[in-house]
Amino acid sequence: MGIGRSAGVALALVVASCQPDGRQQRDTDWASARAAMVRDQLRGRDIANPRVLDAMARVPRHLFVPGAVRADAYGDFPLPIGDGQTISQPYIVGFMSQALELEPHHRVLEIGTGSGYQAAILAELAKEVYTIEIVAALSDRARQTFAGLGYKNVHVKTGNGYLGWPEHAPYDRVIVTAAPDAVPPALVEQLRIGGLMAIPVGTLDQELRILRRTDRGLETLRTLPVKFVPMVGKPK
Repeated sequence: MGIGRSAGVALALVVASCQPDGRQQRDTDWASARAAMVRDQLRGRDIANPRVLDAMARVPRHLFVPGAVRADAYGDFPLPIGDGQTISQPYIVGFMSQALELEPHHRVLEIGTGSGYQAAILAELAKEVYTIEIVAALSDRARQTFAGLGYKNVHVKTGNGYLGWPEHAPYDRVIVTAAPDAVPPALVEQLRIGGLMAIPVGTLDQELRILRRTDRGLETLRTLPVKFVPMVGKPK
């Protein structure tokens, strides 16, 4: 469980226990939808890492999407979150999280906070998450969501993701949730030797790449064809 979440989860349980039966029923419905998502969309495919499955069974995805699409929060597809951005399909979140081989001591850099859902999953799996979002309205909203859920190990910055967050480098893992046309050099430089990066690359045709930084350069594993929103911003 992410650092600092215990108090928030305990408070949520106390509040839920004090609500009328209707509220408890809605919470039960969300839990059922989340369990079905994990069973059918993740475990039913090739997501087998128990820590990833547990994290995605815990994090309330419906709280990271706008009210207008909340009923579809656990569907097998991406959803709009405003400002031309989307929250990724649950399977893609699970796939990228599993591919990073996260350990509890890891420090992670995420480019593209968006709704904050992927960062919350990372916060359940790693020690610290540093996440950057270029759209101020989205980063502000994500901060509020993290605070409401009690995440203390997620640090949000509004800025240009192409530049990374050098003040806290090096990172054990880097994840990019928007597609550049090439791997940004600054992100490679901020990745620890031996570290992994998950990144979609391309314009019209995109592929999800898993990169490992070695002392000889990058090792690349090409995985899935994907469709992410374009990465916004450029190196200065």
